[in-house]
Amino acid sequence: MMADHESPHPRLKQHRAFVVWLTGISGAGKSTLANLLKEQLDARGLRTYLLDADRLREGLNRDLGFSDADRHENIRRTAEVAKLLVDAEFIVIAALISPFQEAREKARARFDAGTFVEVFVDVALDIAEARDPKGLYALARQGTIRQFTGIDSTYERPRSPDVHVRTAEASPSECVDAILRKLPLDN
Repeated sequence: MMADHESPHPRLKQHRAFVVWLTGISGAGKSTLANLLKEQLDARGLRTYLLDADRLREGLNRDLGFSDADRHENIRRTAEVAKLLVDAEFIVIAALISPFQEAREKARARFDAGTFVEVFVDVALDIAEARDPKGLYALARQGTIRQFTGIDSTYERPRSPDVHVRTAEASPSECVDAILRKLPLDN
């Protein structure tokens, strides 16, 4: 049985490998866009792998909390795994808050030029809170969750992302189309 994060295509095209790094606050739409992007790339016969923050925190990063140091380590580990997968010729889609500019810059530095595409998945905090797909903002406002990005922990907006999508202003399909236009695809 194939895991949902693996590409289902047995006959894959040769392609350039790179990472698409989706960053934004909780509820911005990172996972939605990551899954839709993966579907689009899979449909083209490209070899993809999705690194989703929730899944990583259940396994590889389960020993990490939400202190600034742990968030930096979460990003570092994710970048290391993404690099291994890019080296194995996968297109990697990484979807995680990654709230710190410095940590994202360090992640980018692990990759060759042109093989790290930073996507800022942008949404206003009030809209993300209204969406609140996991009920986390409500818990953070109640004080049940501490160091929650956007509430009592900072999210540093990317200075110059490769792609900037605004999920309150465009549909998921439109956002993915904007991302696809900026990817270093050979076909």
